[in-house]
Amino acid sequence: MSQAASITQLIALHGWAGDSRAWQPWAELAAARGWRFSAAERGYGNLPPQQPNWDPQAQQRVVIGHSMGPHLLAAEVWQKATTAVWLASFAAFVPPGRQGRSIRAALQAMGQRIARGETTALLRDFFREAAAPFPPSALPMGPLEHGITASGRERLLEDLEQLENSAGLPPGYPEGARALIVEAADDQIVHPASRAALREQLPQAQVWSLEPAGHCLLDPALAARVLDWIADEQP
Repeated sequence: MSQAASITQLIALHGWAGDSRAWQPWAELAAARGWRFSAAERGYGNLPPQQPNWDPQAQQRVVIGHSMGPHLLAAEVWQKATTAVWLASFAAFVPPGRQGRSIRAALQAMGQRIARGETTALLRDFFREAAAPFPPSALPMGPLEHGITASGRERLLEDLEQLENSAGLPPGYPEGARALIVEAADDQIVHPASRAALREQLPQAQVWSLEPAGHCLLDPALAARVLDWIADEQP
């Protein structure tokens, strides 16, 4: 009797102020391999919040998270993951010491701008830095194209607070999971000390450094490369 084919499922989550449409190229490449792809959604704009669950029959369960994405996934999702892909991410966003104090102050100033009704202007500034060294026009569509909702603004504020308080790996992170860390050499959002702290938390992870690349990792070949890595890492 032939053995049942192994099922691979990917669950991906965007970072702060993004949305799930950015994963469309990844979803298409995964489908071409016969893999299942589920995009989580935080719901900052006109897309409703969504937290996918694992297919009970999936043997390979891969989390792909950009920036804050890994910290926004439910612990129940992490607990059953077999592989983790960290894209321009971190363990603790705010590093210790003087550098951390300035970053903490910047996060609080961002929250104040949102509270004053300057959400659109703030996000345009943020995406300019996140896209650099490329222009913001290179970014995929996101919440700004359709407007940030009132509930979306509340989530932006909630997540800024969580960002400020992030420390260590996400709740439920599985010990022994295979891991890939993809860093952006020109990242203007995640401090080098925060990137180093993630590498220290995951000493067995494979690390790629993309150059030139900013926080949004605008490399059209990246999705195919990551999926190749996932395929090669499967037992």
